[in-house]
Amino acid sequence: YPQRRALETQLGEFNLTEIEAMLGSYTKVLFVRDPFQRLISAFMQGMGSSPSFSSFVQDVLDGGQHNASVTWKPLVSLCRPCLVQYDYVVVFGFLRQELGHLLRQAGLPAGILLPKFTDTQVRWTYSWLSEQMFSELSLHQKKQLSRFYRWDLSAFPFSSSLLTG
Repeated sequence: YPQRRALETQLGEFNLTEIEAMLGSYTKVLFVRDPFQRLISAFMQGMGSSPSFSSFVQDVLDGGQHNASVTWKPLVSLCRPCLVQYDYVVVFGFLRQELGHLLRQAGLPAGILLPKFTDTQVRWTYSWLSEQMFSELSLHQKKQLSRFYRWDLSAFPFSSSLLTG
């Protein structure tokens, strides 16, 4: 799409006709990750000053969706899957399989070498870690998190998420 504005221009700064023209001219790929795993990752990377995971989660919940960092903000509010018709949704944990398919669909050579992904190996670790972290939370916090991420849990295939239970 012809650039008429600076590279930093947000999509929302264009008018509806321009947005439709831009989005219609691209292959749109959305990479998603279970919201609870995103919270664990943010906590493990030291985002926030909370001494425990439970207090970190409470800080996130107290801040609300409007004040949330993009690191843990619900994906639906960031990437608008109801408005943008994504061509592909790639779920963390299946990058190798899904990216290979995506590259073939894009017409790249079948023998292209993909980088080695560790996402399938870390699934077990995240599963164990998720259960440990989830057990730290009160029932009230678990319910609040499920509500905080309700649209993500509805929009994306996170069937194994601890928040869907």
